[in-house]
Amino acid sequence: MSDRTTPRLQASACPHDCPSTCALEVEVLDERRIGRIRGAADNSYTAGVICAKVARYAERVHHPDRLTQPLRRIGPKGSGQFAPISWDEALDIVADQFLEAERRHGPETVWPYYYAGTMGLVQRDGINRLRHARRWSGFFATICTNPAWAGWLAGAGKLAGADPREMAKSDLVVIWGTNAVSTQVNVMTHAVRARKERGAKIAVVDVYRTPTMEQADIPLLIRPGSDGALACAVMHVLFRDGLADRAYLASHADDPAGLEAHLASRTPEWAAAITGLPAAEIEAFARLVGRTPRSYFRLGYGFTRSRNGAVNMHAASCIPVVSGAWRVEGGGAFHSNSGIYGWNKTLIEGLDLRDPSVRMLDQSRIGPILEGDAEALAGGPPVTALLIQNTNPVTIAPDQARVRRGFARDDLFVCVHEQFMTETARMADIVLPATMFLEHDDLYQAGGNQHILLGPKLVDPPGDCRPNHAVIGELARRLGSDSHPGFAMTERELIDATLRASGHGTLEALETQRFLDVQPGFETAHFVNGFHWPDGKFRLKPDWPKVPYAAPSTFGPVEAMPTFPDHWAVTEEADDEHPFRLVTAPARNFLNSSFTETPTSAGRERRPSLMLHPEDAAALGIAEGDRVEAANGRGAVLLHARLFDGVRRGVVIAESIWPNAAHEGGRGINSLTGADPVAPFGGAAFHDSHVRVRKADADA
Repeated sequence: MSDRTTPRLQASACPHDCPSTCALEVEVLDERRIGRIRGAADNSYTAGVICAKVARYAERVHHPDRLTQPLRRIGPKGSGQFAPISWDEALDIVADQFLEAERRHGPETVWPYYYAGTMGLVQRDGINRLRHARRWSGFFATICTNPAWAGWLAGAGKLAGADPREMAKSDLVVIWGTNAVSTQVNVMTHAVRARKERGAKIAVVDVYRTPTMEQADIPLLIRPGSDGALACAVMHVLFRDGLADRAYLASHADDPAGLEAHLASRTPEWAAAITGLPAAEIEAFARLVGRTPRSYFRLGYGFTRSRNGAVNMHAASCIPVVSGAWRVEGGGAFHSNSGIYGWNKTLIEGLDLRDPSVRMLDQSRIGPILEGDAEALAGGPPVTALLIQNTNPVTIAPDQARVRRGFARDDLFVCVHEQFMTETARMADIVLPATMFLEHDDLYQAGGNQHILLGPKLVDPPGDCRPNHAVIGELARRLGSDSHPGFAMTERELIDATLRASGHGTLEALETQRFLDVQPGFETAHFVNGFHWPDGKFRLKPDWPKVPYAAPSTFGPVEAMPTFPDHWAVTEEADDEHPFRLVTAPARNFLNSSFTETPTSAGRERRPSLMLHPEDAAALGIAEGDRVEAANGRGAVLLHARLFDGVRRGVVIAESIWPNAAHEGGRGINSLTGADPVAPFGGAAFHDSHVRVRKADADA
């Protein structure tokens, strides 16, 4: 055993993405205990900096409330009444229940439901191998990325962009729709370096004065869902004032003349009425963009979580095309590098077993699905059995009233494999204890940078915790569906085989190097030889249904999507009954519902709060700290008022996600968000809800 006073530093990778996927150095104290976690200084993107949440990860790993043994429900659903059982007994029950459900309704009645509690390719995605083997209903992931990715792909054609480390070489870094200080701190590392070393300006576009906006030289505070209007006005000025790069547009864009004509009426004054941003500020920002060749647009996810989110992303991504910023290092745009890796995940996911005729069910519509909505069920049988890993839908899914009703069904069998007794686990029939990222082997890719990373097993798990891969293999054996070679392979064997099949070397080499930098060169990353379309032209005028997105179909009002970049007025606007727009932004110390159980994270967030402009609060007779109710047709939530002048009037912000139980009345913030799909390929509009707000003890 190692000397506890002399920790060993071991390499790992953050499993939470968000989307930095930081390279880590972990203090390993002995076979079961870790100390502090640091960022790897020799990783060119992480650069030694990680968020405070992960730096304190020992709180999660060694938390006294971790699940450590299988449990069987013995009381009513949601009661929290469970009794310990053995792993064999638990897995036998789960297999028997799944087989019985299949016998009654066919295999599509079972729905494996998972997401990004871990971003590791083996532990997250291996559940698909079992569902392909059994022909269970497919899982269409829509909670996070769909509007953003669709919007980027609509123009560029590929999820890739300018090397994010180029922010440090920029003269203007535009951080649009992401609170990087709270959710991807490495963006700030490189942006601030540009300011210190080059005198670069940092511009931040967002809907409230976030910690990121507080660090900006140019804060651009707009109303929710109005990003497309701002982008159009910026491009209007570029064309009007001779700042558009017409030569670049002629060689790299599909219809610059059509765009210019379309934008003729999209003036700063027009945008000011929509965004709330004064026209003079729009003019000044646009001229700065046009006169700064090294303008780097770092486009986030937050501003796409509206019903017009895909259109907003596309509009913002058009600006560096019009300005020609793509021409130079330190210029251009970046959203995600997810398209550069070229993974062959056949062994991990059992893709050779996939039957394309099996229905795909929308993750974001779990409430309507569990309530038996025929359209949400794609005309197939009811879902009567769930296998859940890496996610907590009873807290994080939209339209929570429907989600909770669905989980309360007596005929629904639920198995949850989890690290803590989450609100979803409390609704389960069988709860299985899961490992954390330092307790198993896994393979990671970065979304926000360009690295492949290894996350090796560094410590033994507490109690009887088991990895996802082991549980999937045991269930496959009990169900008689373990013939695929992926089930018999160890995690390390799967990692090695996947690296080799994908052209990324071997596990041995990755262990030696710790991470692989697979960033394409300048010409590829900047689309010098053309964007990812047959003609090489960026699509200023996208054909939305033909965007290369892997979706089972289009969703929402696709036919009404605008032809050119625009303000698409389909958001849930304020009205007489609901005079406020609600944004459920991420909290700095939580990551969705992860970290809500750790004392320092919960303590720093204090309690569920609602930010209101002081003038709005005064009009409602609300003072700092008052109990307030936010409500709409989907539900009502109790919070505490926080007066904050960093929002436009008529906008309220709830930094979340607190567990439902943390709110008085037990209803969390996603009781107010809708599950209707965002065009063109689904997704939930988490930042696009209208609400009424009142002092909680006032008359309704």
